Amino acid sequence: MSTNFRRFNARIGVAFVFQNRLIRLFAWRVPTQTLSFLAVYTFICLDPYLLAVFPIAACLFFLMVPAFLARHPPPPSSDLYHGTYSIRGPPVAPPRTIKPAPELSKDFFRNMRDLQNSMEDFSRLHDSLIALITPYTNFSNEAISSALFMALAGSACVLFIAANHLPWRAIFLVGGWAVTLCGHPNAQSFVLSVQGNRELKEREAEAHSRVSKWVADDIALDAEPERREVEIFELQHRDSLALASSGEWEPWLFTPSPYDPLSPSRIAGERPKGTRFFEDVGAPPGWRWADKKWTLDLLSREWVDERIITGVEVEMEGERWVYDMSKEDRVEEEHSSTSSSKGKKKEGKSKAPKTWDEGTGTGLVGEWRRRRWTRIVRREVRTSEPS
Repeated sequence: MSTNFRRFNARIGVAFVFQNRLIRLFAWRVPTQTLSFLAVYTFICLDPYLLAVFPIAACLFFLMVPAFLARHPPPPSSDLYHGTYSIRGPPVAPPRTIKPAPELSKDFFRNMRDLQNSMEDFSRLHDSLIALITPYTNFSNEAISSALFMALAGSACVLFIAANHLPWRAIFLVGGWAVTLCGHPNAQSFVLSVQGNRELKEREAEAHSRVSKWVADDIALDAEPERREVEIFELQHRDSLALASSGEWEPWLFTPSPYDPLSPSRIAGERPKGTRFFEDVGAPPGWRWADKKWTLDLLSREWVDERIITGVEVEMEGERWVYDMSKEDRVEEEHSSTSSSKGKKKEGKSKAPKTWDEGTGTGLVGEWRRRRWTRIVRREVRTSEPS
């Protein structure tokens, strides 16, 4: 880093020279130069196609001509010679090249000083912009930020339609002259005198209070945090050897997916993932529980239809379990669906066959069953930023 900084500091002098010239130009140190700039700016505003000529003209007058004059300097003034400058003849001076400032030289330390001043200016400008813009745009006061958002959105919509009807040449011409005239010493003294005017401050405070009152009266915000419903599936298992008998179901775990027969994890041979106990089920990140208990979903048929789950048997009464079908029932179901699809071609339009069966769970079923629990969560309100 030290090597890069020294190399950068030795070469940054050109940028500071350009910066100082801009300051002299817009501060009206030499009024003729500023007026010449305004004349060129006026021509460009009136005829924007001159922008294509500007880079070439800048290269000629600010790069090529000074380089030529460095190699062909005029003769020293003398009382014996009163001739005009001539461009003829061979070069009489070496070409001028821009070299890095040597370390420990005056130019090197001058660049370091200017670089430190530029860093300080940038820090002050950054802090000032943050203090000015952030309170209105970071929604710390949601009413003001919402009003500003609507104003900007409305302005964008209006400009999207009417931008081609605005006199942009006149706008840029008047704006450029106004900005340049603000740098004149007389204009600076006038601005400073106006800033200290008590009447102007009172009007500014009155306008600010009116805007704040309008925002408070007309901008309606949601007082309650957002609420949503989350779900968890209680999964129970019965050993395949006990399927034909009256084996008891073993509580397995609580999982976010129903682990149906055609789920990707089931087809891949993966075991279900989740937690063993209800108490270990936590709210999603950024949310908190809005009620105290989980609610059993008694409409098992609806969430089965929504997920287009096949190969299951829905319990219509009792605890609303959704069982896996046995292999024999699945084969029969596939056969019936195939025959129904053939019948569609002959009969025309008809209802699509159900992908599940109604049952009580007392017959021959698969080794897994599940039921759905729901609970309400609300967004967690944070009063401070995370550290």
